[in-house]
Amino acid sequence: MLIVNSLAARAFLLRATEPPAPAVDAFVAAHGPVDAVERIQAGAVPRSVLHEIRDLKPRIDEDLAEVEAGHYRLLTPEDPDWPHGALRGLTEQGLGAPLALWVRGSASLAASTRSAVSVVGSRAASEYGEHVATVLGTDLAEADVTVLTSGAYGVDGAACRGALLGSVPPIAVLACGVDIAYPQGHASLLESVAHSGMLISEYPPGTEPSRARFTARGRLLAALGVATVVVEAGRRSGVLPIARTAAAMGRRVYGVPGPITSATSAGVIDLLCTGVATPIAATEHIISQEGIR
Repeated sequence: MLIVNSLAARAFLLRATEPPAPAVDAFVAAHGPVDAVERIQAGAVPRSVLHEIRDLKPRIDEDLAEVEAGHYRLLTPEDPDWPHGALRGLTEQGLGAPLALWVRGSASLAASTRSAVSVVGSRAASEYGEHVATVLGTDLAEADVTVLTSGAYGVDGAACRGALLGSVPPIAVLACGVDIAYPQGHASLLESVAHSGMLISEYPPGTEPSRARFTARGRLLAALGVATVVVEAGRRSGVLPIARTAAAMGRRVYGVPGPITSATSAGVIDLLCTGVATPIAATEHIISQEGIR
């Protein structure tokens, strides 16, 4: 397949790899997307790059047709709307920046993430946890802050619903294609986000979610927010690596535990006790600490 421009090259790379792909990311940064794809197709690349390629002949005709029809956008680092500053930390940490991002929604990703806060937490959230997440989502959106979530059940979905009540629509980062509603029970919520805000994903249309993709998605939530808030999380919660990744990139992490007797508080308490996170009592604390206004 002849790759003639950076958009097609990036579409190829998203089909050819399984994110994260830090070696491919570095190779593309060194050679440019079109030349990098030509070298990959010829096998003229380092072994570390080949190791991250799972398909040397991906079909991208339908992907490009979807973009041409305006169903979705394929945002690339060559686009002025790419959030270079936010995502640079992933490359610096060796985690691999996204090679491109599929987008549903018309908002500007670069503008939306200049003052964005990720709100994540337990899927099995308590009534208190969901209430806190909803209030945080609404208050942040009313303060002109973009709320980033996964759109999952529990805390993330509550924060998303809260943000939709505010003046700035949220962004949901997906572990599947932007054409797939996951979780299915949040189909209408995700549709509302796509209509007023954005759904974004590294995964091409039609890609189903998986455990590895949930993990990979977490690094984007950590990178795209100027800060991360964890509301309720157990000791084995998948949101704890998000908090630690954010902290490693120099972003401030905030924690909101539930009752100290609750298993869904244990992970947040650990973050607080080890200094990874600082406690908050109100949204204003985040806004003042981050200098958002």
